Amino acid sequence: MRTPLIRVFYALLMLLAIAYGYDYASVRRRMSAQKPGDPFDTITYPHILEIPQKGNKVEYALDAQSPMETESCVHSLFPHYGYTPCWYVVRRSKHFTQMTILFPTAKF
Repeated sequence: MRTPLIRVFYALLMLLAIAYGYDYASVRRRMSAQKPGDPFDTITYPHILEIPQKGNKVEYALDAQSPMETESCVHSLFPHYGYTPCWYVVRRSKHFTQMTILFPTAKF
């Protein structure tokens, strides 16, 4: 019983390693193609705050201090060279920053 599970685990591990290696080789090949910024990109999106109100209502507002966020990314499946994949940055840009209301504590 244990041997088939170990074989499946090793097969999945090898499949993941092959996918990462192919993705890395793809990024390296596109870097050497001498096209400006081919595997890398910069995504700019609005920084929207989600502010709770009375009665379980939510107000959305554009951040006044930093209204736009800019993040560099790489067009790949996995992160490479310290850059986050662009598909993840785009997905994360659709989420709002949730604000919390903190009440000051009484000092006695």
